Amino acid sequence: MTHPRLDLGQHSGRNYDKGRPFLWQALWHATSHLLFQKWWFPRRYRPALLRAFGARVDNDVVIRQDVRIHWPWRLAIDGPAWIGHGAWILNLADVVIGRDVCVSQEAFLCTGSHDRNDVAFEHANAAIHLEPGAWICARSVVLPGTTVGHHAIVAAGAVVSGTVAPFAVVRQQATSTDMPTAVALSAPEPRRPSLPRPVGAP
Repeated sequence: MTHPRLDLGQHSGRNYDKGRPFLWQALWHATSHLLFQKWWFPRRYRPALLRAFGARVDNDVVIRQDVRIHWPWRLAIDGPAWIGHGAWILNLADVVIGRDVCVSQEAFLCTGSHDRNDVAFEHANAAIHLEPGAWICARSVVLPGTTVGHHAIVAAGAVVSGTVAPFAVVRQQATSTDMPTAVALSAPEPRRPSLPRPVGAP
């Protein structure tokens, strides 16, 4: 099937409800950049600040600096849980995180997408659920509509979508049918230093 030609001029955002008025959105973005993400902002105050903007976050959730949360009112985190340095929660739709979940450094939880079969490229957002005990490792990506089962592991750099079974381990794919297979090159043999030949040797 051939995808239709896009006409982004027709995009209206009709499938995306931001959930709060513009001034509330602007206030959150200002607060996030000026306070919430800063290294000097006490981490014990981050859950309370998120709750002030409509999140449901327990006090024993540890949120490090440089964490980006798009809309707090679409976030729920049961504690204890850890959100690591530089994680990005792009929650255009709901993100629900269970207790004992670890979202490691620079992991990306992305609920936003677009419908490629729509000429106007309208949004196709979907919620993400991380069940208790799941570990989302550093720089991994969780795509829209994904449920990561309890105590499952999404390994560093992996990309997941759909349903990850409980206790499963998802690793980064070494090869793909959509890209050339990487070839491992072996290091050349080290050259042995040559010894000086005795005088008169052939």
